[in-house]
Parts: sequence; C-alpha cells; structure tokens
Amino acid sequence: MAVTLEQARRVGYTCLKALLRFAFMVANNLVAIPSYVLYLIMLQPLRVLDSKSFWYIEGVLFKWLLAMVASWGWWAGYTVVEWGDDVKAVSEDEAMVLVNHQATGDVCTLMMCLQDKGTVVRQMMWLMDHIFKYTNFGIVSLIHGDFFIRQGRAHRDQQLVLLKEHLEKYYRSRNRKWIVLFPEGGFLRKRRETSQAFAKKNNLPFLKHVTLPRLGATQVILKTLVAPQENGTPAGGDAVIKESKSKGLQWVIDTTIAYPRGEPIDIQTWILGYRQPTVTHVHYRIFPVKDVPAEPEALTHWLYQRFIEKEDLLTHFYETGAFPPPQGQTKAISREMTLSNLWLVGIQSLAFLSGGMWYCIFQYFYHCLF
Repeated sequence: MAVTLEQARRVGYTCLKALLRFAFMVANNLVAIPSYVLYLIMLQPLRVLDSKSFWYIEGVLFKWLLAMVASWGWWAGYTVVEWGDDVKAVSEDEAMVLVNHQATGDVCTLMMCLQDKGTVVRQMMWLMDHIFKYTNFGIVSLIHGDFFIRQGRAHRDQQLVLLKEHLEKYYRSRNRKWIVLFPEGGFLRKRRETSQAFAKKNNLPFLKHVTLPRLGATQVILKTLVAPQENGTPAGGDAVIKESKSKGLQWVIDTTIAYPRGEPIDIQTWILGYRQPTVTHVHYRIFPVKDVPAEPEALTHWLYQRFIEKEDLLTHFYETGAFPPPQGQTKAISREMTLSNLWLVGIQSLAFLSGGMWYCIFQYFYHCLF
C-alpha cells in the first residue's frame, strides 16, 4: 500500500518530535541528577548538625526530580483522572500503597498523580525491582532511601530480611510517610500465565487483568511499621516506633491503574511521546490498617481479595470506560488531576541553571589547579 504525502509528513513529525524529546530528556538528566547529588554533598555538614532539616531539603529536591519526570508525560498529553477515595485526606498520615503493575509507565503515572498530594512525594519510600538501581535514576533512589528488591525464589527469604532491616534503619529516621509497592512482583504480561496456573492448581479465581499478589513484602511492612494493637495483635518488638510522636502505619491505599483499551504506557512512550495523548485512570480505596489482619493466612486471603476486586474494577473499566461507583452509591465521581505548567517550567529552569552553576564552579577549580 502506497504511503501518502500526509502520512509521510505525520511519520516525519512524530520521529522529529521523539528525537527532540529524547535530547531534552538526556540534557534534563545530565543537569538535574548531578545537581541533586552535588547539593546533598555540600549539605553533609547540615546532615550531621540537623538531620531532620537535611532530609527535608533532600525530600524537596527529590519531589522536584519526580516532577521533571512527570513533566515529560504531561507535556506529551499523558494525563490522569482519579476515582474513588480522596487520598489527600490521609496525605499527612503513614500509609502503604498497593499498586497493580502493568508496565514501566506505572511508576511515571504515580510520580505524576501524587505531585499534588501535599508532602507525600518528598516523604515516600519506593519498593522497586533491583534492576532500577542501574538506571539513570538509581543513584537518586539510593540516596533517598528506596529499597531495591531482587525477585525469584532463591532470593526471597534473604530479601525480606534485608527489607525489614532497611525499614528499621531508614523509614522513620528519614521521616518517611508513604511506602509504595507492587505486590504482584512483576509486570502483568510476564506473570499472568504463571499466576493463572497457580490459581488453577489451588482453586483460586482466574484473573486476566491482574495477577495474584505475593505476601512477603506486604507482611514485613505491616509487621515492622504498624504500631502495637493497630491491627488486632501487638506488634511487640518488631514495630519500629522509635519516635514517640509517630502513630505508626495508619492506612492501606489500594491503588488500581487502568489504561484505555488495556494498552499500558511504557517508559519509552513516556519519554519519546510518540503515542497520541492518553488519559490514564487511577482508582483509590483506603482501608484503616486496624482492619487488615495480621495473621499470615488471613492476610493472604485479604490481599487476594483486594486483587480480585481490582480484576472486577478493571473488567468494568474496559467494558464501560469508567470505574464503577462505590458500594451503596449510584454514580462514580472522577477528578481530573492537573499540574501547573508554570511550576514545571520553573523547576526545569532551576535544574538547568543549577547545572550551569556547577559547570562554572568545576571549570573555575580546574583552571585554578591546572
């Protein structure tokens, strides 16, 4: 089939736009990430004298870096509509966020939609696959105190021990509030077949839009961060309530990400912007942690139920284009999440100015020494 002139122009425009966006992303990373690292190196004396202020500043810089990532998608027309409970109401409390995982774009979507949730982004901890440690953003996550978890049965027990130690060492000492994890343990397309086979063998529901979650990390987080008596049983010595003012983990936020036609956005699309403007839908449901069982068997059942509900939510969404209304209500209400272009431009400008400043500083010392 012959390609028309209009089609050729469209392809050429898409390729040129993708090339320019990629160049901007590379430049963005080259100035922003080194600047983040260098600012924190210069602030090390403050870390010794006033650790709380140091981690406050680090959190602000971290939020700005995530806003830059969000801006790549926002300016490409990738926006978010939110459904369900309003998580702003618990943004100042400690919460565990459970998210279904379809593609690398899930992380970018969360980086965008949590930007307007108060202090959440700068005080959150991420649990992510260890492979992300070796990406351009790995050094930032290492400094911020995120946890990189290795998948696979051979590493499972050791990783859970390391996670517990990590939470005890960093979670409250750095004033973290929310902890984000993907309990499925991998992308939907990679785990679906294995999950369905496991479900068939154990007489569990057959799921197409999500996979059965893994219990380990969720159980460790609850056992380590929940205050005594919050979910029916004393946390005893395992709870990390070192700060007398801390109430411990208060909420579990069940988060469901849905893409139109079930076609997830990956990181390449987020960066290059070659896909048409897309609205991603995010549904929240908030559970008090006291309603979450502590015993492993009951917790497994509870966690399975959340993902069975996600399956129902996503099935309804793919059939109707909207999430169903909450139980007892006749209409579901959606909220369009927005970002300020002026604010995003300001952050990007600060990043490039910081990069220029550090370049001039290093150039000055280089000429002085050589």
